[in-house]
Amino acid sequence: MPSMARLWRGIKAGIAITFALQATAVSLVIAIDERRKRREPATGEFPHLPPRHARVANTKVTTYTFGHDLYEDMLEAIESAEHSVYFETYIWKADAVGQRFRDAIIRAARRGVATYVIVDVFGNLNQDPRFRYFPAIDNLHVRRFPFIHFGRIFGLVRQSGLDHRKLLIIDSTISFVGGYNIGQLYADHWRDTHIRMIGPQTWELENAFIDMWNGHRTRGAKRLTDRGNPEWDARVRAVQNLPSRLSYPIRSIYLGALDRASSHAWITMGYFIPDRDLQEALIAAARRGVDVRVLIPEYSNHIVADWAGRPSYKALLDAGVRIFLYQGAMVHSKTMTVDSRWSTVGTANIDALSMRGNYEINAEIYSDSHADDLETIFELDMTNSSELTAEMWENRPRFARILERIMRPLGVIL
Repeated sequence: MPSMARLWRGIKAGIAITFALQATAVSLVIAIDERRKRREPATGEFPHLPPRHARVANTKVTTYTFGHDLYEDMLEAIESAEHSVYFETYIWKADAVGQRFRDAIIRAARRGVATYVIVDVFGNLNQDPRFRYFPAIDNLHVRRFPFIHFGRIFGLVRQSGLDHRKLLIIDSTISFVGGYNIGQLYADHWRDTHIRMIGPQTWELENAFIDMWNGHRTRGAKRLTDRGNPEWDARVRAVQNLPSRLSYPIRSIYLGALDRASSHAWITMGYFIPDRDLQEALIAAARRGVDVRVLIPEYSNHIVADWAGRPSYKALLDAGVRIFLYQGAMVHSKTMTVDSRWSTVGTANIDALSMRGNYEINAEIYSDSHADDLETIFELDMTNSSELTAEMWENRPRFARILERIMRPLGVIL
């Protein structure tokens, strides 16, 4: 019995030491990054293209890489709405841009448009809470997706996850999805990617919103009706991670696309912490001669996530995966394009929170023309990036290796 007590004390001491080391490492990394930002503030300047258009399955797909372009078209769509507005977002800043969206949604409801809003509370904790509350209007229905509720407190998987999705659907004919949150910062200082669909395949995103609303509406709130789609086409698909259904297929589409790749796989990610299977899929593709490129921010807005992903770099670089670091601005896109025929644009990063934690949605598109648009955008982004080579990585400072080793376990929760 005394030996068991000593063993238990040793285990507790080991856990305490591990947590202390990680807390120290996190504090140090954040302090270093704050000093860097004061010394070398990001310009927020980056090259971008006008919106690009493609035809896919009787639907027009427009790809946006500049927030102002996107926001103007989103606001125009809301202002033109005649029947329905479905709006869902993770971060909604209480600034001038956010106010424009809030006002447009209120106006739509007041002119008789059935308007439904889902906004994640956790994503907006640093905003004025009054901004999330709307006037009482018969046609305006709001769901503030909760951060604290019974299931999350007690670790129930089906009741976990934040609503990280970004959707707008107008009159069952126009839909938007991608990485853009709502706010002035994202309008012109972050490099992100969003798409708009005009046409029958808008049903894919509309149905996703309806599923989310019906599954999480408050007691007594109106239930929405799924209208179905007689013009369903497999070339466009909305893929959803839904913790409430224990369903996480977005990880599978990333893995499947990498397994099928024969020519090239180009990936842009705001946060990149691949798990073992995703890392092995990237390595296997590169080793069989696929041109695998991963473009990530040199410094993201979550520096701890950057460091948690760094331990995967050596194996990737050694296998021939090329890593590019985006300069001067936060690249927040979540896109992949493979072999000039398959692409995805959405909200899911390659990290644990997106792959098996949060509510996410990606549009999966089989289209040569849309893939060509994403490849053109990727090539432009590379002109604003520097390549991280295996030699450069091998020569990084010793203290960086130590911090990476300490912070590596954090990757399973970020």
